[in-house]
Amino acid sequence: MLETPATSVSFKRIAAEELSKSRMFCETIDLSGVRFSYATRRVPRDAIATLLPIPEKPQPGQLALAQLKKIGKNGRLELADGRNCTLYEGDVLAVVFGNRYATNQFEGYAGANGTSCDLMSMGGLCGLVASKHSAVPDPSRLKLIGLLADQGARPIGIGDYGLSPASEGALPVRPTLPPVIAVCGTSMDAGKTYTVTSLVRGLRGSDRQVASIKLTGTASGRDTWSMRDAGAFPALDFIDGGFASTYLCSTGDLLELFHRLRAHAADQGADCITLEIADGLLQRETAALLRDPAFISEINTWVLAAGDAMGAIAGVELMRDLGLQPAFISGILTQSPLAMREAEAITGIRCVTAAQLREGSMTEIILPESHFVQRLRPSVETACTGVHVDLPHQILARSGPVSVLFSLESFRA
Repeated sequence: MLETPATSVSFKRIAAEELSKSRMFCETIDLSGVRFSYATRRVPRDAIATLLPIPEKPQPGQLALAQLKKIGKNGRLELADGRNCTLYEGDVLAVVFGNRYATNQFEGYAGANGTSCDLMSMGGLCGLVASKHSAVPDPSRLKLIGLLADQGARPIGIGDYGLSPASEGALPVRPTLPPVIAVCGTSMDAGKTYTVTSLVRGLRGSDRQVASIKLTGTASGRDTWSMRDAGAFPALDFIDGGFASTYLCSTGDLLELFHRLRAHAADQGADCITLEIADGLLQRETAALLRDPAFISEINTWVLAAGDAMGAIAGVELMRDLGLQPAFISGILTQSPLAMREAEAITGIRCVTAAQLREGSMTEIILPESHFVQRLRPSVETACTGVHVDLPHQILARSGPVSVLFSLESFRA
């Protein structure tokens, strides 16, 4: 579908340049030509009815209309449909206020200087940059036009359009939730997403439906699209749960988000779930999750992605201090056999390449117990009624972080 020129945006009651000076709001707006960013993808266009002046303190998740004044770091924008479009100064964008933590890019916070703010991600997160990596250009600059609002002149937030919480009873309850493989990393760009997509390919080869969830991070569809391309179904991220970014979210909010996304993956028939936790082990939300008993009790397998051997060694030590043991190490370091040998020699943990993961060589190491428990439970129940069935001699059942080994001989008639 052809897009109308960005210059066709019009405001029928108040001119855009005067909106920020007015205490009134615009009754109707023409959104033709507006470039809706990936962060806005769950908001239906017909929910947008009017504009409001930019408040002194915009809140994370609020949608805004802005004009691109100066191109900096982001000269392209990922649209709501996933297409990356080239930006031109003067383009009008629908963006979302939020906070960002990216050690290799920007640190930024939801906010504005009057009607000015920064474009902090390709996915459409906006706010004010507080610091940046020295190798990264200055952010693209935006001139805010107004907050997007509904028919009742209420600011639109993406939290209003997330998937329904599992607690609302809209989802059927499965007696057994899919096992979860959590992938965390030593830092940003350590190879977490590539590890996840490789895991998806390998697990699908064992006749499983694999779901992928990106639990934390900043609005961008690249990782989620990669998971979907690898065969994950469904592939979900925090935007599906109503967050444009997760920096500065409480642990309670993240735990509820995890439960919500996992419930939807289970409802879609997932046999297992790969879960990516963004950034590195020292990042605020990642560190909090790995110290939260309620969260770690629901993870079946831990995987560490590392950029180099020293990072892998430090990451394993940190995780062990928290009582967590990675099943294996992967990530960027596995591109170097020497780095793999260094990490294995000190940690005693196997390093696994992306190719080995795609081949499925780790499948029975990652999920042996969960595979048998889920698929053989009906047979066990049948055996208890006195019908003979052929079952493996032993299976490993998982209950939270505790592993219990039991024999099935007693179930045989």
